[in-house]
Amino acid sequence: MSNACLVFIGCLNRAAPYFQGARGVGLSVYSFDEKTLETKKLAETDDVDNPTFLSVTPDGTRIYANSEVFTWREGTVSAYGFDRGSGTLTYLNKQPSLGSIAAHNTITRDGTKLLVANYGMGEGGPDRAVAVYGFDKDGALTPPLASVSHKGTGPNATRQERSHAHSVTETIAGGTAIVADLGIDRLVSYRIERNGSLSKLAESELPPGAGPRHLALHPNGRFVFVMNELDSTVVSMKFDEASGKLSIVDAKPAVPAEARDSNHCADIQIAPDGRFVYGSNRGHDSVVIMAIAQQTGALSLVGYVPCGGATPRNLALTPSGGHLFSANQNGDRISIFARDADSGMLADSGRAIGIGTPMCVKIVR
Repeated sequence: MSNACLVFIGCLNRAAPYFQGARGVGLSVYSFDEKTLETKKLAETDDVDNPTFLSVTPDGTRIYANSEVFTWREGTVSAYGFDRGSGTLTYLNKQPSLGSIAAHNTITRDGTKLLVANYGMGEGGPDRAVAVYGFDKDGALTPPLASVSHKGTGPNATRQERSHAHSVTETIAGGTAIVADLGIDRLVSYRIERNGSLSKLAESELPPGAGPRHLALHPNGRFVFVMNELDSTVVSMKFDEASGKLSIVDAKPAVPAEARDSNHCADIQIAPDGRFVYGSNRGHDSVVIMAIAQQTGALSLVGYVPCGGATPRNLALTPSGGHLFSANQNGDRISIFARDADSGMLADSGRAIGIGTPMCVKIVR
């Protein structure tokens, strides 16, 4: 059993004009053996709309799935239970996300709350950037405990016409949430209060037009790595726990210069030992690998690896760090790579999960 992982996958099952098709079922669970590389479908359900992002408890017994549905003024977030013994998914409940295009969520480190980021399109409805939920004793979601909104614009008139909160990430020490807002080129830090309310600590600026999307946290808690969707860069930032402020240490292009105009970065993951980060490039259809200087947080390019499909939207490392999964949205394929812990390099294992329009993949032991 030490080699066995659970793989949770969210797939697009309702069409949206900004996605190239919706060929997925919805929410699926697979097993993955790191030694044999065998995968096996354990469960799936189609009763959740467009689960484009998931969070999973460390023991794999609860899943929280955002529903991103075009034209809805509010998305939803749904709670499911998963039983390892029987391999069954059980619907618990759902709540409104208080904003349109629910894009990301995270379970707090103390296991008491769920934070949901809403990308937001158009106007109307509650239009909140982040909403906070509690859990009942069975893991179902409470009604929203609190929420916050963002205002502002960026220089990209098409993509930065308003605030677009793309992710919310809790710091290593816990108790502080960092929201990456693509629309205003800022990381907004909040203290998570015991009652669920969010108290703003700081706003940290990124270069105009960068478009911050997802974050990865160094295990030492000192550095935060930002995947910028719009200018295709990876930025290393130093984090001050007391103030919540982040300052730029280094920035590197995520793709070769000739690919920059046709690329949009997506996800970023960090190795368990904090020595390498991995970022997904949609357009260049690659995974970029960068080494991290442990004392300074500076970045250096290791290389690029083809994603094994098309449009790598989301990445996931196994808990051991031995393998990386790339959810290739328009390739209907989740590629499985072996990772060399010393060099950071990835090698395509030749194994994959064939699945329609994969949007998010999460792995737990």
